[in-house]
Amino acid sequence: MSDQVSVLFVCLGNICRSPTAEGVFRALVAAEGLEQLVRIDSCGTGDWHLGKVPDPRAQAAARERGIDISQLRARQLDPRDLDTFDYVLVMDRQNLADVKDVWRQHGGTEPELFLGYGRSGTPEVPDPYYGGDDGFELVLDLIQDAGKGLIADIRGRLA
Repeated sequence: MSDQVSVLFVCLGNICRSPTAEGVFRALVAAEGLEQLVRIDSCGTGDWHLGKVPDPRAQAAARERGIDISQLRARQLDPRDLDTFDYVLVMDRQNLADVKDVWRQHGGTEPELFLGYGRSGTPEVPDPYYGGDDGFELVLDLIQDAGKGLIADIRGRLA
């Protein structure tokens, strides 16, 4: 039995999907009363948004659902993250391939696609960056669904 579980969400730039996942999952964890048992973070595989806040459209879409992600700041994946997180959950196949390259060289927790915990049947969280507001809504829906499945998996790990 473990006393805490750690979750890392990964996308490309850490300004749309992964900070949204971090915020949504924090809300789900809090609703389940598991805040003291689950550590949550997010990052990107790229480095061009380091230190930036999430995309304003991602913030607005999350805020519409009562989730504030404005305090989050983009950071890049560090190989040591694979040693310190129990779950390394990636938003799409290309970023999964990039993180798996790091994992093959470094070891640690094997990364996997986040939506594998969901029921949508969709394997990837699409990047809403170049699209309209409806893309951010879809991202929230997919993350909410997979987040519920992840909570169930974590409950099993903590049991």
